[in-house]
Amino acid sequence: MENNENKSIITKRDISSELINKVGEVISTIKTANHVDQLICALHSLSVLLFPLDSSLIAGSVDERYKDQILKLEAPSAADRANWRRAFYKGAAFPILARVLLLEVASNWLACFPLSVQKHVYDVFFIGGIVTEVVQVLVPYLERSKCGDFDVNVVQSNIGRLLVLSLLENDGVLRMAREFGDSCQSEDYTVDQLRLAATKAAQVVASIPDKAQWHDQRSLLAQYPYFLASFFEQITIQLISGAEEEDIDSNSVSLLFVGEMFSRICRRGSSDVLLSKVTPNLLSHARNVLSSNSDSDVVKVFKSTSGSQFWFDIIEAIRDPYVVERISEQLLHQLATEHASDEEAYWVLWILFHRAFKNQATVRSIFVDKFLLWKVFPVSCLRWILQFSVFKHPPVCDVATEYGDSSSFLDIVQNLAAVWSKREFVQSAPMEQQAYVTAAVGLCLENMSKEDLDKTKDTMQSILQGVSCRLESPTHLVRKMASCIALAFSKVIDPKNPLYLDDIIADETIDWEFGLSNPKTKSKSKLINEAQISSIAASENDMSLSTNNGLASKVKAKSKKPFEFKLVDPDEIIDPATLNDELVSDNDEDDNASESSESSNDSSLQPYDLSDDDTDLKRKFSQLVDVVAALRKTDDVDGVERALDVAEKLIRASPDELKHIAGDLARTLVNVRCSDVSLEGEEESTEEKRQRALIALLVMCPFESLDTLNNLLYSPNVDTSQRIMILDVMTSAAQELANSKIMKPKQQRALISNFSEPQPWFLPSEGGPPGAGSWKEISGTVKGTLLSWTDSYERDLPLRPSHAKRGKTRRWSLRSENIKDRQIEWSHNKFPLYAAAFMLPAMQGFDKKRHGVDLLGRDFIVLGKLIYTLGVCIKCASMHPEASALAPHLLDMLRSREVYQHKEAYVRRAVLFAASCVLMALNPSYVASSMIEGNIEVSNGLDWIRMWALQVADSDSDRECYVMAVTCLKLHSEMALQASRALESTESNVKSKNVALPTFPSEGTIKIPYGNTNVKLF
Repeated sequence: MENNENKSIITKRDISSELINKVGEVISTIKTANHVDQLICALHSLSVLLFPLDSSLIAGSVDERYKDQILKLEAPSAADRANWRRAFYKGAAFPILARVLLLEVASNWLACFPLSVQKHVYDVFFIGGIVTEVVQVLVPYLERSKCGDFDVNVVQSNIGRLLVLSLLENDGVLRMAREFGDSCQSEDYTVDQLRLAATKAAQVVASIPDKAQWHDQRSLLAQYPYFLASFFEQITIQLISGAEEEDIDSNSVSLLFVGEMFSRICRRGSSDVLLSKVTPNLLSHARNVLSSNSDSDVVKVFKSTSGSQFWFDIIEAIRDPYVVERISEQLLHQLATEHASDEEAYWVLWILFHRAFKNQATVRSIFVDKFLLWKVFPVSCLRWILQFSVFKHPPVCDVATEYGDSSSFLDIVQNLAAVWSKREFVQSAPMEQQAYVTAAVGLCLENMSKEDLDKTKDTMQSILQGVSCRLESPTHLVRKMASCIALAFSKVIDPKNPLYLDDIIADETIDWEFGLSNPKTKSKSKLINEAQISSIAASENDMSLSTNNGLASKVKAKSKKPFEFKLVDPDEIIDPATLNDELVSDNDEDDNASESSESSNDSSLQPYDLSDDDTDLKRKFSQLVDVVAALRKTDDVDGVERALDVAEKLIRASPDELKHIAGDLARTLVNVRCSDVSLEGEEESTEEKRQRALIALLVMCPFESLDTLNNLLYSPNVDTSQRIMILDVMTSAAQELANSKIMKPKQQRALISNFSEPQPWFLPSEGGPPGAGSWKEISGTVKGTLLSWTDSYERDLPLRPSHAKRGKTRRWSLRSENIKDRQIEWSHNKFPLYAAAFMLPAMQGFDKKRHGVDLLGRDFIVLGKLIYTLGVCIKCASMHPEASALAPHLLDMLRSREVYQHKEAYVRRAVLFAASCVLMALNPSYVASSMIEGNIEVSNGLDWIRMWALQVADSDSDRECYVMAVTCLKLHSEMALQASRALESTESNVKSKNVALPTFPSEGTIKIPYGNTNVKLF
């Protein structure tokens, strides 16, 4: 035995030494050759010892004097050839010859080779050899930036060609897997050595795209993503085909090589490419088994089917937990793309992960922890995750499969419910993740029984705590989640009496998607493109409706009709008693019409029917004192309703008593309980009348009514719904005052302007040629651009005498056609006069904790509504001096740490909205003048907006906060640009007039985001 081993060792040594001598002769011939045929003959003499070649194919391509030299060579036997090839590639001969072939021959001679000869005497050394050794020799040359005196581009182009031929066109990666499988049967290497070699070979192959990108920088870098995907795609196809043909032994190092190959592909960001080929194959395999064996034991059929063993073992061969996570995540998304059924998806997951899930704690943690609590998948994928890892049985079966039991089901549900119930999770988690975890809890509840619930320790308490916490949220979607969980939980407790907290949930099956689309459909860049000024308007609607949806009043929220106001003549005299005549309901019109038609036919001597309703006998309200008295009599329901019916019109009639009774009327209207005085189902109509009356009171008598409402806002005698209602009516009143239009005769302007003059200070002069029309405000926005910071106005001018057109009809008068328009002017935006009364008392003391009032804590909804109302108010005073005076105070409130860093996203959205309103309200000229005068209050406030918006856009978990922060940054950028232009014009004017600028106590800087521009002021 020892003699045989010694003989084999001696034989290997003899072959290796003989190969070294032969390679030395070939290299010597290459270096001294004067003709290409000399190289061909030298390379042929070596290749015929290693590969089965047909020498006649080569002889036909060389000169006559070299043909005999080629044809007279004798080829060795197949066994001897295998020994020669093994010794050549496993020893030092191949690396030595490869260096000469790749550098000197490729640069100087390869272009002279005929194609057929090149294939048989040059390419064959790299294509027909042991791929593992070939790759480790070729790949390092891709990184070289210099190759001595040789052209590096020619060298690397040739190496790239050889790699494509070897690995892609000749299934080189699959051959490498087979080579590792064959090496296990050899006694020359230990298992540990083979595993190390497999890991190194997979690393080298996966690094080829990264190293190849340095070759021919411009052309290859442009096509690098496509080359990367194509390279890994073809490698995956090779390995899958080998698994189907059972060329890869699941018990050998070849499976380890495939696992390492998959790991490297995923680590380089191509897991989607890998799973795009693996998933259809697995899905087809599962469908074939399910369709052909519907009545038998599916588990046994899968285990006995050819091709299944590779997929059973491949995940355990992947030792990187991150790669396992990426593969499972991409597999779920690919199954959703392939529209797999619940049963098919379950068996695909079972084929790949059932062994690893049973044996490896990291795999169980991926499915049970990460995929249920941290990741966000479509609801269909969530069902598959729960079915495989929690329920542990197919969808069509009610018993657990043999690889696991359902004993951990209740522990997983308890853990899910504990996380879902935490208030911190509701405050900090993104909306998509909240909906996802809610769906996970709900789907688990749908698969539980009353007995299962009794076995758990704290699940019931966690469910009740989470529902209660979400019902307090101002966001409708969060409250809908609570309603769905409450419904699912009630079905577990008592299936015959489900609990419906929301009429939207009318079906037996609950929509666990909650109307949310796949989170991957919108990328971050798309959100940035959508972050225009329209998002501010959307946030206004959301902020104004979110609290009214079931919280502001104890009624269901519906869309409210916008208030429509007719033009009012201030000199018109109105009899308040006549207002009651207009309060006839639409339901009585047909009855009254029929009665009048019947009575008209009868004699006028017919007696009056006193047995009819007593509508005419009821007292009609003609004074506000009577309205207040009726509203205070809560036991007289009819009287309260009639008082609310007439209150708005009496207030808008502006009687003399209004100023004296405004405070009592406002307090009485706030204290009216609409739910107590209205019929069931008509609460919303009564609430709307109450709010209309309060809005009219604020519009017609602002100062007196605001004094009362601001006192009630922080009073312990009102509840949260009343506080929200007060803020809502203040918001609507501010918008109405800002949009008010009143016709009145045009008067001659005085030399000194009145402070209460409704004409804005920035309007153009009325001077102009005779016949000029009145100024009209036009939109300063163009589609695709941001809001203009200066108001634009236009008017019609008469034609010059030289431009008069001749026609059949002439107008001989120089007066304007619309004489009435010239005699009437429009008063626009009366709100700035009352802006301070609206804002300053409401801001005072917001951070103080009183009896029953805690805006920074429990009453965060009121805080959000307050900030939103202040933002609307500052926006209504836009471009007026009052906005410049009130903006610093509002910014001081917003800059409070307890406000802008509030835990609730609802408050942070309100702060972003108010900050954006400040940016839109301030005149850039005022900002520039404040900087010049040394007023750093405005500069610090604007810089805080920029810094905080950047922080929110970078790290806030709420998507709406992110979108609003990006919009705020764009508004700040536009403000900085306009202010810098105003500073430049001011500086040029100062220099032209030689006026000395004052000294400044400090320096200011306007920073423009998304750029490196800093406008530094002195």
